[in-house]
Amino acid sequence: MLAGMTDRSIVICGSPTALGGHFGGMERAPTLLRELGLQDRLAARPGLAGTTWLDHGDAENDPGWVADPDPRAKNLDRLVAYLGRLAAHVESGLEQADGDGSALLVLGGDCTTHAGAMAGIRRVRPGIRLGLAWFDAHGDFNTPDTTPSGNVWGMPFAMACGRGDERLVAAADGPSVRMLDAALFGGQVLDETESRMLAASGVAHFGAGMLADPAGQAAAAAWAAKVARRIDAWYMAFDMDALDADGNWAIAMPEADGLTLDAAALAVRAIATSGVPVVGFGATAIMDREGADLPGTMEAVAVLAEAALAPA
Repeated sequence: MLAGMTDRSIVICGSPTALGGHFGGMERAPTLLRELGLQDRLAARPGLAGTTWLDHGDAENDPGWVADPDPRAKNLDRLVAYLGRLAAHVESGLEQADGDGSALLVLGGDCTTHAGAMAGIRRVRPGIRLGLAWFDAHGDFNTPDTTPSGNVWGMPFAMACGRGDERLVAAADGPSVRMLDAALFGGQVLDETESRMLAASGVAHFGAGMLADPAGQAAAAAWAAKVARRIDAWYMAFDMDALDADGNWAIAMPEADGLTLDAAALAVRAIATSGVPVVGFGATAIMDREGADLPGTMEAVAVLAEAALAPA
């Protein structure tokens, strides 16, 4: 098991990529969040007081987005190369922080970010058994054989579980997690085949409506506590479109009927206090859109990061 994380450092790594899909914009999110003062907002959160912060900068990725009409896996070659660079970037950042007490905060970028981030964590801590909490309005469990769009940002949850294109899975050092140690939180906009694959897998699923109720929150906490007995640490992937679109969040694909920020933070905190630490938290799908509340979205990232990374 990892050492207790009471006085730890947190490494910030940016993932400037939108290569996983059919439009650009998300690749600019790490720069935007830094310019808005995200690190100061994080340091101001009571649960993160006294944390040592190391901003390791962004993984190299130029260009951050390229249009690609491939109906199976857009920008496959570019993504294979980028995921390896991102994993190496995360690895070097955690090595600089030194010690098992450090944790990762990764800023995306599209959701392929999480697959690369988990690979970097496992390179630094060989043999670590991770649990995975995947917060997303979408399933991200497609493969090139099931995708209706070719968007690889709809595949990284499956990649982390070892499913999909062999090159993509290998680029993310997958599988990174056993499906029985993974869950989808807030998923509600799923493709039919993707939904069937999730239902047939060992992945648990706690929908947005379920998490709006105390009984649903209790069920999610009970699942996390049970899984925590057989893992060493959690990775939390938080696509910000898991939050309800009424919040006017600055995100790429807002969806109605999602999680409230309060419900999301409760679920995140329940996982973080389940008995093993959170070794990595990633916030993805942030994108500045006309009329959207980018400062409010940054604040939501800080709230969720505190829920995940504050000492238990």
